[in-house]
Amino acid sequence: MSRRRSSSSSGKSIRSRRSSSVGFDEFGFALSKKRDKKLQHRCHEYSYPQPNPVKVKELCEFLSYWNGSSFICRNQIERFIRIGIPPAIRGRVWKCLLNIDSLRASCSFDYEACQAEIRKPLVDLGVSEYSIISTIDSLVDTENEISSGHASGLPSPDLTLFKQIALDLRRSFPTHRTLMGDRPEAIEGQAKLFRVLTAHARYNPQIGYVQGMSYIAAVLLMILSEEEAFWAMVALLEKPKYLSELFDSSVKKIQHQALVFHQLLKHRAPLLFQHLETLGVSSLHFIMPWFLTLFTSLPCWDSVLAIWDLIMLHGLQAVFRTGLTIITLLESRIMNMTEEATVLPVLLRVPVDVSQYRVLITALWNTEVQEWELNCMNRLVLDEMSEGLNTEKVEKENVQSGSTFLRNGKKDETPPQEVARKTSKKEASGAKNVFTRLLKVAQHLLETGKNVSAKSSPAKKSSTLARLPKTRPSTSFPHAQARTRRSSSRPSQSSTVGGVRKERHPSQDSDGCATEDSPNSSIMRLRSGPVGKVARRRSLGQSARGSSHLVKNRSGRSLKPPAETCAQPENNRNNEDRQDAQTRCTSAHCPPLTERSYITCPTTANQVRESQLI
Repeated sequence: MSRRRSSSSSGKSIRSRRSSSVGFDEFGFALSKKRDKKLQHRCHEYSYPQPNPVKVKELCEFLSYWNGSSFICRNQIERFIRIGIPPAIRGRVWKCLLNIDSLRASCSFDYEACQAEIRKPLVDLGVSEYSIISTIDSLVDTENEISSGHASGLPSPDLTLFKQIALDLRRSFPTHRTLMGDRPEAIEGQAKLFRVLTAHARYNPQIGYVQGMSYIAAVLLMILSEEEAFWAMVALLEKPKYLSELFDSSVKKIQHQALVFHQLLKHRAPLLFQHLETLGVSSLHFIMPWFLTLFTSLPCWDSVLAIWDLIMLHGLQAVFRTGLTIITLLESRIMNMTEEATVLPVLLRVPVDVSQYRVLITALWNTEVQEWELNCMNRLVLDEMSEGLNTEKVEKENVQSGSTFLRNGKKDETPPQEVARKTSKKEASGAKNVFTRLLKVAQHLLETGKNVSAKSSPAKKSSTLARLPKTRPSTSFPHAQARTRRSSSRPSQSSTVGGVRKERHPSQDSDGCATEDSPNSSIMRLRSGPVGKVARRRSLGQSARGSSHLVKNRSGRSLKPPAETCAQPENNRNNEDRQDAQTRCTSAHCPPLTERSYITCPTTANQVRESQLI
């Protein structure tokens, strides 16, 4: 313990000598030598516009009657921010934009009472907020004793919180005068930062303390008083407009916002996005440090404060806007790089020439990111996450279905070929079922067509086979023969259906007289496809069977007594009509009519009924 105290005391003396001999710039950062500039990554050459006394007076008058809910007031303050907020008035502007006074009045939380509660566990541990950094080693030893069970009765959650905050106090702006060295100002600044962070962890125990909060609280303490900085931090981390979607105990929110920026970059700069994807640079590598610290790692502090002014005005939208502006300014350099090891340092430590006020802030005001655009990118991320969850569920189901446990405890894993074969069988069976249904539909159509043709008269069935001339029975044979000759000499009537010329042939009606074909008989069957082929085959067989049946009936009727048959002159007339039909079909390139291609006309009522029933 004596060696540790002597080493710590010697370190304190060296730091005090260095801090006493080091100068600071106008924003409170230590002026470093040329050899230490790269190590500290700070630029002390500021290019922000110098405040105009007239504009400063106008801004002060405007803040005296500030109304945060007024649209005109917000437009006016945006005009002042675009011109440049003077450093002396920045605290008032931030208080008005965050509405700190009304938040403090509406909340029942007592900051001073909270500090009194925090000091009790500190006294039990034997430390104080003024010596918290120097007693980190003792805090770690105490935590180890509690975890091992050698110590009891100590507040373990408070101890873990104190240790985390004390570790981050060392990293938060180690070159700023309020946090650097052992001077009274630095010790007081470290104690203020510790109190603000622990009070916020007590105020919002659901989040507690998350890395990155120390940078935000430190910047607020540079501009505001201690209690004002606490309420400003509450407004920033709790209001949905600002940073409530960035900080949580599980770090899931910042990862989600990094994916939203990933989609925004994909749509705004597709070539740069594709190049980063090729190099293997993920947006999580540089977006998390940028967003959690609100770009406080930039070397030019005047640019950092101007970015914070815009964040106080527009909230989280300005954070995305700034990130897109920086990576767009670095696009030409990144496109020339071919390795991930060279891209990440440039993104994590933005060069000075890019982060200067006249370069970065000018480009920032020329970049627009709308709220609806961020909502669209957020929706894309949520859709991709839901698809990913669905694919994971499917994979789990496949694994569960592919592996089964047997009774003897062995695991029978089904190979992927088996699973693929089963799926292919399922698909084949599904296709087979569809084909079977199609065949049933075709068969049903054929059956309905067969029924319709069966209901029609046999004289209409044989219309295409008989091709008999149009005759009408008459008592006077010479007049009928003359009409027959005139009809045979008359040219055959034709009709064009669907661009195909079809001849219309007469047919016999139920009374034995010849009539013209109906429009239904002129419709051609489809000759293409499997259904058409089956229908054509069945129709041909049916016509052949029908013709043979009708010929048998004709032969059967010829054996009947002469009283039931037609008169002899009528038969002679039919023979003459048959010869005329044959000559006409030969002239029209039709095959000659045979005995089986026509039907004798029924003369009796019984034969008419029989023909209708057939």
